[in-house]
Amino acid sequence: MIQSYEIQNRMIVPVTAERASILVFTCADETEKRRAHELLDLDLHDIESALDPDEVSRIEFDDDRVFIIWKQPLSVTFDQRLRFDVASVGLLLEPHRLTIITAAEEIYFTPREFKNVESPLDVLLRYLLSTIRHYLDHLKGIKQITSELQTKVNTSLENKYLLQMFGLSESLTYYMNAIEGNELVLAKLSVNPRKARLSEPQGDLLDDIRLDNHQCARQAQIYSEVLSGLMDARGNIVNNNMTILLRDLTLINIIFLPLNLIAGIGGMSEFSMMTSGTSWKLSYALFIMGMVAMGWLTWMVLVRFLRKR
Repeated sequence: MIQSYEIQNRMIVPVTAERASILVFTCADETEKRRAHELLDLDLHDIESALDPDEVSRIEFDDDRVFIIWKQPLSVTFDQRLRFDVASVGLLLEPHRLTIITAAEEIYFTPREFKNVESPLDVLLRYLLSTIRHYLDHLKGIKQITSELQTKVNTSLENKYLLQMFGLSESLTYYMNAIEGNELVLAKLSVNPRKARLSEPQGDLLDDIRLDNHQCARQAQIYSEVLSGLMDARGNIVNNNMTILLRDLTLINIIFLPLNLIAGIGGMSEFSMMTSGTSWKLSYALFIMGMVAMGWLTWMVLVRFLRKR
């Protein structure tokens, strides 16, 4: 599928393909890949790279064309655990046209993020900046989810919340790798302003983008280190919660052991025989009170013993 846009009054608006200065190729199958190859005169290997989620970020200069493999975050998924994945997108910049090659997700040029654009190069820079902001929004979400999971892990006896933390830690690793790869692309673009035909305002915007990307990488690294440090501690908390539960169950069993022994040895018939001269109401009431007193005494002895240990 092809989406066509052009710049009007410094805004991006949809138009027909003949007038388009911005094209978005959504290549979901082999037919669309071949179509993109024919229309863009782009190597099939580059198209496959733009759609490969494991492809490394890179930039290539070829005469008056600039081809970029850029890593961007995907929407959050939840199957067995939370996942924040990344995907590759291809950006082909020509003197009068920008082409975006993506796998499945539809791209939206919102007025807030793509305002005051005058050329395809402006759109490219704004797109890179919007991707970095998308990373930052996801990092905020990861931080909030981590805080909620920590509260649940503190009182949980199961591993499902801990597994979700593992998923977040894995996602942060992928994010860090993608953001650092994008940093290399921005650095190479910055040192080759003539090949990219960057004007002075565009160069200033690129510097701002590099700064935002560096802060994003630093933030992802901090979150990853904090989450990794908490993983072991939270695992120990789950084990400690289970140990406390088993200890309490063991204490209850120990309390009832002598009571069961007394009731089993005497038996209810022998007890009735021994208290034949006494009212059954009084004898059974005294028996129950004695059992409660013995259980309470056993509990106190065990608790005091455990505290001394």
